[in-house]
Amino acid sequence: MSVFAILDPAVGLAHDVVAALAQVVPTALAIVLFTVCVRLALHPLARAAARGEKARARLAPRIAELNRKHKGRPEKLQAALAELYREEKASPFAGCLPMLVQIPFFSVMYRLFTTPNDLLGHTLFGAPLGLHVGSAHGAGEWAVFAVLYAGLAALGYVNFRKARRAQAKQAAQAAQSAQDAPAQPGLAFLPYLSFGTVLFAALVPLAAAVYLLTTSTWTAAERAWLHRDGTPEPAVPVLV
Repeated sequence: MSVFAILDPAVGLAHDVVAALAQVVPTALAIVLFTVCVRLALHPLARAAARGEKARARLAPRIAELNRKHKGRPEKLQAALAELYREEKASPFAGCLPMLVQIPFFSVMYRLFTTPNDLLGHTLFGAPLGLHVGSAHGAGEWAVFAVLYAGLAALGYVNFRKARRAQAKQAAQAAQSAQDAPAQPGLAFLPYLSFGTVLFAALVPLAAAVYLLTTSTWTAAERAWLHRDGTPEPAVPVLV
């Protein structure tokens, strides 16, 4: 039995909701509406994460000072950082919460769109929602995939630029506060993860690509809104 089988009750519920919406609107649009409703329900977590990210940005100079003060004494440094976060009622992990909460939802949608069901027989501009890009034929089907991938690539580029700017700012702050801080070359690769959604979309059916484009667009817009005061976003890109 597949590990994903434990998700079948939730998958069945998601199927019923999308199928009900599909009685009123096209199935592809039903997927979009269902995804938006779920992301709207998760929005309070995103707001909490943004507050945590802004708190960490505000505390960055004090954290750098603690790093200098307790250099070579990791136990004292961890204790001091824990006390600082406790005083400021902040958390170094708050920004990860929305992504972690989305994982079960993403898993349910993945199961829904990779298991044969009646929804996948519907079409988007003539392309079946259960179609993989490798099985596409004809200009119409290729055009549908091309538009979706172009949208994901555009969002990936926006996230890539934001991640690069955030890394550059962090590097400048580190250079000012700790001239002898060790280099971490592996972090330079992180912004390129912004394009991971495009690669994943090429491995899943068209319906899943519709979901990915919807949730990625929501994420980009939501983060831009929550950081509209100029507070920089984290250097680690968000994939979904």
